[in-house]
Amino acid sequence: MRTIIFLLCLVVTSANYAQTYTQIKVNNDLTLIKISDNAFVHISYTNDPKFGRFPSNGVVFISSKEAFLFDTPTAITQTKELVDFITDSLKLNVIGFIPNHWHNDCTGGLEYLKNIGVKTYANQLTIDILKGKGLPYPEVEFKDSLQLFLGDKEILCYYLGAAHSMDNIVVWIPSEKILFAGCMTKSTNSTNLGNAVDGDLKAYPITIQKVIDKFPDAKMVIPGHGNFGGIELLTHTLKLSNPL
Repeated sequence: MRTIIFLLCLVVTSANYAQTYTQIKVNNDLTLIKISDNAFVHISYTNDPKFGRFPSNGVVFISSKEAFLFDTPTAITQTKELVDFITDSLKLNVIGFIPNHWHNDCTGGLEYLKNIGVKTYANQLTIDILKGKGLPYPEVEFKDSLQLFLGDKEILCYYLGAAHSMDNIVVWIPSEKILFAGCMTKSTNSTNLGNAVDGDLKAYPITIQKVIDKFPDAKMVIPGHGNFGGIELLTHTLKLSNPL
């Protein structure tokens, strides 16, 4: 990485406060925002024929000179650029990966990660869907929950039901009180649930309520697209999924 640009950006993180975060612009299509001492949100941009230039979020969690990746950019080239930055600039070894669900904005770089020896995990439903579509799929499957450790820090993954997709999970990092809820959760400026053609609109509010009940002390909630924030992202999504 020859050119890294450091900026400061103001991100509203709850209905009650705002905070300034360090933003690292890797290139025009890839940015990282440091949200805690041990975590970054990675934001990649693609040109969508319907929505134009479109951002997608993922998470990089770090501990003991190692990194775990949650969701990849949509493109293999962007995924390689992200891994190169983590390796060359942050001096960390990427050892694991989990996608939120099977869509390309979560798994677009999966094949590259497998090729470089990163251990990959996923909800069994995600693996089954990817296999059925003839797409690359993670190696290790789980059903309802998965506990992992990065150094001495815990990573917890849960499948709480269908919403945006039939297989979407949430990732909880207790040490940071960070919840990566992915595409089932909408930013507070969203006016609808977006693309739920592969999900279950009837189950959507039930699943979101389960997430709210399970993680009442989440300090930061990260959606699949748009601004991250606090628990209000979940309550906003619940209203969108159950407007009556």
